[in-house]
Amino acid sequence: MTTGSSGFRSGADFAVFCSATLTASPSHAACPLELAVYGDAESEAGIDFRPTMDSATVTNSFKMVLDKGLVLDGIVMWTDGVARPHGSLMYKCPTGDVTGDELAACTVWEGVVYSADDKGNIALLPAEGAEAPKSLIFPDLGASLQMSAAYGPDGFSKVPWDVFLLKGCQE
Repeated sequence: MTTGSSGFRSGADFAVFCSATLTASPSHAACPLELAVYGDAESEAGIDFRPTMDSATVTNSFKMVLDKGLVLDGIVMWTDGVARPHGSLMYKCPTGDVTGDELAACTVWEGVVYSADDKGNIALLPAEGAEAPKSLIFPDLGASLQMSAAYGPDGFSKVPWDVFLLKGCQE
């Protein structure tokens, strides 16, 4: 039997794991997504959401903190056409007027961000103002980060998994 890079033999194995993990997590009082705090059990990585300050295009903003205090900046923008919450994680991006090539060079992960409730039902990440989901799923996050410039002797060393569980709410 072979397993993928995630260690699961099939999507069904992943769904069972998510369901069991989510049911075992402690319940939290309602928390708006823009104040939610998530954590990864395997690497101690964390995600802190921040209000987007009425951005016209960005629907969610967050910071991902990895080991050694390395911080990645994250944003979510909904795509046109088939609407999906497209997330991007950036490392050491230049500020001010930047080109598409400069943004591409500092982007260490991109993809659709999914959420799951305490019953294992998968959905798309909601925009600010909605209640924070019980977990977030960043497909292929670990593999992408391990191939990035942020990983290694001068960066982080513990690769996070793709699933982050709700840990609390900022005040």
